[in-house]
Amino acid sequence: MEASDALSEKDMPLGLDADTVEQYASQSKLLLEFTKMPTVNKAWVFKSDNGNASKAMFLVNQTNLLSNKRRKSILSAHILNSKDQTVKFQWSPFPIEISGVSTVVPSPSGLKLLVVRNGESESPTKMEIWNQCQVEREINVPQSIHGSIYIDAWFEGISWNKEENLIAYVAEEPPLPKPSFTDTGFSKRGLGEKDSNSWKGQGDWEEEWGETYFKKRRPTLFVLDISSGEVRAVEDISRTLSVGQVVWAPHPPTGSLDYLVFVGWSSENGFQKTPRKLGIKYCYNRLCSLYAIPSPFQNESKNGDFSTAKDLTKHSLSSAFFPLFSPDGKYLVFLSAKSAVDSGAHGATCSLHKIEWPSDGVPKPELTIQDVVPVVLCPNDESFPGLYCSGFLSNPWLSDGSTLVVSSVWRSREAILSINILSGKVLQVSPDSDYSWELLALDGDNVIAVSSCIIDPPKVKYGHCALQLEPSSKWTWVEVPNPLLTCSAKIKSFLSDRNISILKVPVTGPSDGLPNGAKNPYEAIFVSCKESLSHPTILVLHGGPHSVFTSCYYKSYAFLSSLGFNILMVNYRGSLGFGEEALQSLPGNIGSQDVKDVLAALDYVIEKGLIDANKVAVVGGSHGGFLTTHLIGQAPDRFVAAVARNPVCNLSLMVGTTDIPDWVYFESCGKEGKNYFSESPSVEYLSLFYQRSPIFHLSKVKTPVLFLLGAQDLRVPISNGLQYARALRERGGNVKIIVFPEDVHSIDRPQSDFEGFLNIGVWFTKHFNK
Repeated sequence: MEASDALSEKDMPLGLDADTVEQYASQSKLLLEFTKMPTVNKAWVFKSDNGNASKAMFLVNQTNLLSNKRRKSILSAHILNSKDQTVKFQWSPFPIEISGVSTVVPSPSGLKLLVVRNGESESPTKMEIWNQCQVEREINVPQSIHGSIYIDAWFEGISWNKEENLIAYVAEEPPLPKPSFTDTGFSKRGLGEKDSNSWKGQGDWEEEWGETYFKKRRPTLFVLDISSGEVRAVEDISRTLSVGQVVWAPHPPTGSLDYLVFVGWSSENGFQKTPRKLGIKYCYNRLCSLYAIPSPFQNESKNGDFSTAKDLTKHSLSSAFFPLFSPDGKYLVFLSAKSAVDSGAHGATCSLHKIEWPSDGVPKPELTIQDVVPVVLCPNDESFPGLYCSGFLSNPWLSDGSTLVVSSVWRSREAILSINILSGKVLQVSPDSDYSWELLALDGDNVIAVSSCIIDPPKVKYGHCALQLEPSSKWTWVEVPNPLLTCSAKIKSFLSDRNISILKVPVTGPSDGLPNGAKNPYEAIFVSCKESLSHPTILVLHGGPHSVFTSCYYKSYAFLSSLGFNILMVNYRGSLGFGEEALQSLPGNIGSQDVKDVLAALDYVIEKGLIDANKVAVVGGSHGGFLTTHLIGQAPDRFVAAVARNPVCNLSLMVGTTDIPDWVYFESCGKEGKNYFSESPSVEYLSLFYQRSPIFHLSKVKTPVLFLLGAQDLRVPISNGLQYARALRERGGNVKIIVFPEDVHSIDRPQSDFEGFLNIGVWFTKHFNK
């Protein structure tokens, strides 16, 4: 910093000194380089009139720190395939920014585009129907019909019908009537919106779905008739259901009704099935079923039976979501998280199922459900570890009509898989390497994907298979030169000498009672600097605990690596991607088994001579913060510094304040915790929760700790981190606290994410340089 730029003591920001100001200045410039790199959010491909050509549309996000938002744009390309299997992308010269747009959804033919603009506050929701050159129709939907359209990737569901004249979607129900008052008391007639001599009361409290759904009204199903602009709510769905992920059923024979298939989540998730909307974000263990109901736009002369929603799956499965029809309309395919619902784990191994759809187009109760891909308990060696899939493309089918392509976690990588729904055969489409692969779109029988690793920013890849998906077939992949995912020369130079490896960590001294899957090695992703032994190491721990770190590019950890730190990311037993037995070994053992796994992974790289045992720091969020604060209490001499992001520090406090109290019981007590769950835990359980918590080991902590806390967090409320930080400070601990007033659990608003990881870099640099 130039002398003229030096800050006086009076102007020094709170919590900084002359040394950290210098680090702030230099590291912030580097972090900006990582932050401004765009990411591809979605892609769609449409066939053109030329049989060897396609048109692609990419939705691109880029962080805008000044506005504290993510800028959205669309970039188009022509894809030209030649007979010698070479491919060429012809990109449009510039991306087109779509400001104020909530989401875009192309029609199946690619000839129309739905643009959604959710209004703020009480403003109407706008829907625009575009053709290839102009807006065909604009529909403004007032709050009296519905609120914002859901675009959250969970309740979200926007589906064009085959004729492209109707669109089904999920939006907030209209505001419910509230009591009205004037200077003479309660008004029986209600009030006009502009009546200044009155006010609206609150009425009965209606529960929301927890984290990220604060002030969001019940997800409700609607259908838009494009030609008339009319929007109709789908009636006869119980108010105990929240709906999402709607799709149109196959076009029925003449004289039959058009049906919608959707997912319904019951609000009766509380203790002994009492009404309670337990948090649903990141939680696959919520009861849900597939339902079918006629479209509200029907010719009533066709069929007078407008029945209530029919439950298609509850008789056989406790979980069914992401419905999808095969191209011929013969099968309804869907995912299930029955392992999560039945056990209580918030995430678990998925299964894939199918239902043979009735030929007359009329769904019937208790249709036979067939398994396609069952839950994998104990995978052998490097074999398929089970399905860990977070959704489908709008069109994931290859030309045979029976093979769908998905992205799924495969141990410490993300892989692209093909699944034949007739045979159940699962093949890995992406190369077997330390890189992760994410599916973007299909171009006929070819695949457009993104490939990356933690130290290698994403690249667009194009894959094709010449042998019609025979078991022995190999996919050929080529890199697609593109203007989408460009990183600066500065980033490339910083990461050029880094190496990545996925280490297998053996389970030491497993007990006889453990299932075989829990005795198999778990993994750690190690990103090393050149001459790694001379560099400090950051131990990075994921949340969940039933989540996973894959080897894909993480902007924040690439930034930390560029500062000269080795990165060790541990997928302890209980993580996704390693089979169900390994995952289910952790509940009832949190704070012990996971802590031992992390320390064993750390010892493993030390014994291999890869890192210096005296230069290790630790960072984690949520359950990763639980582990971070456990480690500095249970192993107080091993860590130079620590960072905890919205950490779970005191389970006995969390159980009464979180949106997922069932999580506390399940992870503390194991599968039996479902039977003990209560809104009024006994003294015995509160004591058990406290003993399993990091705060139980607080008196032994010596490590300096930075806390990053979101004040709007409903998952791990801010009281958890503040109580631990204040108690640590009370005992003379070295504590720094940064609170982000508007952030939820993930602390991912652009400015908060930037400031948070800048402080992590400065905090670790400061303490390693002491």
